[in-house]
Amino acid sequence: MGIKRIGKHLLLNRWRVRRVFPHHVLANIESAIKASEKQHTGQIRFVVEGALDGRPLFHDQAARARALDVFSLLRIWDTAHNNGVLIYLLLADRDVEIVADRGIDAKVGAQGWQTICTAMETQFRSGHFEAGVIEGIASVTQHLVAHFPASGPHKNELPDAPTVL
Repeated sequence: MGIKRIGKHLLLNRWRVRRVFPHHVLANIESAIKASEKQHTGQIRFVVEGALDGRPLFHDQAARARALDVFSLLRIWDTAHNNGVLIYLLLADRDVEIVADRGIDAKVGAQGWQTICTAMETQFRSGHFEAGVIEGIASVTQHLVAHFPASGPHKNELPDAPTVL
């Protein structure tokens, strides 16, 4: 565990998250998720966590491990067609992780998700957080449409609003 990482996480607070993701940006992300889910039967969640604290931080929990915890905590795995997708951003590390349920993950694979994460992280390095997230949602949508297209009305199983932890 590096002292530099601990310092970044201890100094990044909710105010900074709200500065990068103000209410109108979160509303735009929610709209993008709603529009996406009209095209397929999958479920997309976006979660931004400013920084780790307590046990996860001092045990040097990686962003991937934290994303798996959040995936479970929010029950994204509990969709009818096993096609829930979590886009998780650990802001202090500027690390994006995508965790997908087994139905869609088997179709896209680790490399497909990593390509989306890398593109989002590139946008974030340029300070384009809203655009990066919306482009990430669009890329996830392409996979969901290809493998789980909508065929009439379907149930929205998970909330569309972004979660800030």
